[in-house]
Amino acid sequence: MKKKKMEIRKENINDYSDVYNLNKATFEEDEEAKLVDLLRKSSAFIPELSLVAIIDKKIVGHILFTKIKIIDDKGNKNESLALAPMAVVPSLQKKGIGGQLIKTGLEKARKLNFESVIVLGHEKYYPRFGFKPTKQWGITAPWDVPTNVFMGIELVTDGFRNVKGIVQYPKEFDEV
Repeated sequence: MKKKKMEIRKENINDYSDVYNLNKATFEEDEEAKLVDLLRKSSAFIPELSLVAIIDKKIVGHILFTKIKIIDDKGNKNESLALAPMAVVPSLQKKGIGGQLIKTGLEKARKLNFESVIVLGHEKYYPRFGFKPTKQWGITAPWDVPTNVFMGIELVTDGFRNVKGIVQYPKEFDEV
């Protein structure tokens, strides 16, 4: 069987309802779908970092990176990105679509001069892309989560140099 060609591109307004339905199907609830809608309207949204994967003219995957802050105990703020959420059509999971979305997104973020990305995700999945527990940099989650699932990646050498503190997500994360 011939492998179908996948295209990854920037999401556009015509994709919004398909992306909503994709997130709803992937997560079996609508919280992530609502979060994407809220984040699109926020100052944290970066249109170039909302990406869709397409096979046969259908959206089969979506990934979103938004601006976050890491705030140290003196109140200093450092900008980073959050990878959240990422969704792939359930029937096509474990076929590399999510991995391609992550690689493409990280490369685009690097080209946009972002230095780092934070993810709350599966401890066996994200390390294959270079993510490591953020505790090694002194960066913590704003929620009580195991340290091995709260991870970061430096997009440039020393992307987390002199960055410590608690991650502050956009308020939209608390609204769903």
